[in-house]
Amino acid sequence: MNQPNHTQETPTALMRWGALVMISIVMFASYYFYDVYSGVKSTLQAETGITNAEYGTMYGAYSFTNSILLMAFLGGILLDRWGIRKTALTFFAFMASGALLTAYGASSVFREGGVGFSLFSNFLKNMSPSLKMMILGRLIFGLGAETFYVVINKIIAKWFKHKELALAFGISLAFGRFGTAAAFSISPRLASSASSIDPVAWFSVILMLISLGTLIVYLILDRVYDRRFTATGLTAEGESFSLRDIKLLLTNKSFLYITGLCVLFYSAVFPFLGFAPDFLHNKFGFSLERSGDLTTILPYGTVLFTPIFGWFCDKKGRSASVMITGSIMLILVHLTFSLTNLMPYIPLFLLGVAFSLVPAAMWPSVAKIVDEKRLGTAYGFMFTVQNYGLMLFPWFIGLTLDATNKNVAAGDPLNYTYAIVGLSGMGVIGLVFALLLKREDLRNNSILEKVI
Repeated sequence: MNQPNHTQETPTALMRWGALVMISIVMFASYYFYDVYSGVKSTLQAETGITNAEYGTMYGAYSFTNSILLMAFLGGILLDRWGIRKTALTFFAFMASGALLTAYGASSVFREGGVGFSLFSNFLKNMSPSLKMMILGRLIFGLGAETFYVVINKIIAKWFKHKELALAFGISLAFGRFGTAAAFSISPRLASSASSIDPVAWFSVILMLISLGTLIVYLILDRVYDRRFTATGLTAEGESFSLRDIKLLLTNKSFLYITGLCVLFYSAVFPFLGFAPDFLHNKFGFSLERSGDLTTILPYGTVLFTPIFGWFCDKKGRSASVMITGSIMLILVHLTFSLTNLMPYIPLFLLGVAFSLVPAAMWPSVAKIVDEKRLGTAYGFMFTVQNYGLMLFPWFIGLTLDATNKNVAAGDPLNYTYAIVGLSGMGVIGLVFALLLKREDLRNNSILEKVI
């Protein structure tokens, strides 16, 4: 008796794109939370009494467990062993818990003697209890979020391998950027309407809970996928991890160059976004609401352009060249911000274009140069290294602000010149990695430059 042949059956377009939308909604909520306080930095500082450096420490605490404790890397290994469903639920739980603790620490409920306030007042007394609770929350949120992004990357590779891969990555990233833009637009209005940080904090938690529903629906669909379609290196659960996997990654020059570009490029963008509304408010005199709105030019631009550039990479190749172009644009924009008084509209737009070019080409490129069964480990390694930059550079910006504005009275404009020049320097080093990547790609038959 002949057995049925499932090898030719593939998911329908509706299933593939539906899965992408559901998982991208979680991406939206997590990116919203990541920048939820960026648009109301001054309000948060006024209510909690934290300094610029302390704000940078809190913002960068997100990356501590993923850099110092290598949790994103370990999470990638767990993903390759546990599979998508178990890993996704485990690390989403960390995300939701961290979001709740951060919101609680920022809220008046905690500051007015809520549960844990006395405990958090009894250690590290040079730091406010609110700051300590927010740092704890950001630590836990980051522990979950970075591994969850690794999960999302593997999900996309699972459903779109050899079919619209870069476009799918671009759309997923667009959801995340839309979350960032929404945070910059909504947070100042929520704070203004209540003259308090409280609605800003709790609304971000509500979004995380809503995204839990879409995650559960996706995980049901993922189970259907594994039952109906042929298991591959991406769908097979419980593969054995070997130290040889790490050795193969660390001897892959193209992968190392992409990782170097990743950490430096993101370190020159995300920390800038965390301070951007305050920068625009101080340098150009815009109101906080107006500054938040202008900052959304960057993420809203990526919502449009990232899928377009992803489609371009699918149809034309040229991924390494796209990354080089984005790196050059990043450097020029930061130099414009720091050394000129040009109004920020065009530079913000161009930074959005740069922030579309590099990620749209970079993330799908990893799936082209790394074996499928090691994708979780590869993405986990990248996110871990990236988080060193995301942890250190917000602190660097805050420290630079405090050091270069020592005689500035509270409420007077801050000078961001030196801080942003430093970010442009990171962009230059990132460009070097992009150029090395293209040279290595040319030696390897240009797998990134051609259509596959």
